[in-house]
Amino acid sequence: MKRIEEKFKTLRSKNEKALIVYLTAGDPSLDITKKLILGLEKAGVDILEIGVPFSDPTADGPVIQEASQRALKAGTTLAGVLKLVAEVRKLSEIPIVLFGYFNPIFAYGVKEFAHKAREAGVDGVLVVDLPYEEADELRIHTDAAGIDFISLVAPTTDKERLNKIAARASGFLYCISITGITGTASPKIENIRNEVDKIRKITSLPVAVGFGISKPSQAKEISLFAEGVVIGSAVVRLIDENKNKRDLVRIVSDYVRGIKKELR
Repeated sequence: MKRIEEKFKTLRSKNEKALIVYLTAGDPSLDITKKLILGLEKAGVDILEIGVPFSDPTADGPVIQEASQRALKAGTTLAGVLKLVAEVRKLSEIPIVLFGYFNPIFAYGVKEFAHKAREAGVDGVLVVDLPYEEADELRIHTDAAGIDFISLVAPTTDKERLNKIAARASGFLYCISITGITGTASPKIENIRNEVDKIRKITSLPVAVGFGISKPSQAKEISLFAEGVVIGSAVVRLIDENKNKRDLVRIVSDYVRGIKKELR
């Protein structure tokens, strides 16, 4: 059984919901990213989304855009991120999803990327600018490598397209809670519930909700009808605000521990 599938199965058996946390790899450095990954796992994070920095992250709000720029200036590359995952795999079995844009993968070589990602221990990929209709160029290789292709669905996704996306999705479906970019607005819980209900009618895959979630109370409300909650910009902002402190890992871990508490 794949790590992501196994994680959701284990959580169901304990009546828990998944806490999925996003980190920008290399912000402030790959060494610190590694320490954060291991610390967050101990704090209760179930799945990690590791952002591959890109120069034009159009789906992301200013917090993650700035983190991506800092990581690039620090010399972070896709090859470096894959090496980081391989190092983490020596110490941890936490499911890891690489989150990013198609350009770095294309430049690296799509077939080579799938091979190296599997070798490193990547469990899933989420490529925000690769729509369903154009995904086969990557999926022909990642599917063969046994890597889950995490699909995004939005409030603007119509029923016909939603059915097509869900039919080929694997791992879990990422439900965008708001229209727009990450970290710029708070989601309306009732609207999200309606979206998740629509998805639930056409797939048995777990549904995780992300974009704009930062408070334990929001996570708790969403956990009543979704299998997972994604926290991104709030964690990235916290890392930036405390990056020069010795207890950075503890500060970030304490924050996510408070959210995970509401998902049990």
